[in-house]
Amino acid sequence: MDQTDVGLLLLRIVLGGLIAGHALQKSAGWFGGGGRSQTAPVFESWGFRPGHVMVAVAAVSELAGAILIVTGLAFPLGCAIVLGTMIVAASPNAKNGLWAQQGGCEVPVFYGLLAACLAVTGPGEASLDHVLDVPLDHWWVPVAAIVLGVVAAVPPIVRSRRLLSPIAKDPS
Repeated sequence: MDQTDVGLLLLRIVLGGLIAGHALQKSAGWFGGGGRSQTAPVFESWGFRPGHVMVAVAAVSELAGAILIVTGLAFPLGCAIVLGTMIVAASPNAKNGLWAQQGGCEVPVFYGLLAACLAVTGPGEASLDHVLDVPLDHWWVPVAAIVLGVVAAVPPIVRSRRLLSPIAKDPS
């Protein structure tokens, strides 16, 4: 294992750990998070309804993606899951710009871009995909992971926007 493989492993552990932490904040209230009871109303205000269900979907997606990235098993799929989830996570605050200190979407954009970059580099030798000799060296593998992540993010964003539209709010 060379320096690049060690660097990729460290990056995978850090990104996966941070994504798993976000999942546990929203689902279990760990690490200063609000848990489902406090996160669900926030999700609802963003148009992700029903809030409790969408919190569970987000948390399971984040945990699954984090586990796949950290272990390097089905690595492109893990990257796609994290990328798609982070695109959805960035959408409510995109109107505030990029920077987090101004209420922007900096953190999910950064995590999503890290997942996309890792999809391009691959997991390195310290991964279950490498141990299992999964062929990830085809040009289309990272492209498919990135496309899958982007495409999977579209339906929940479109649905949330529809639920927040003035027409959806008008009972008549």
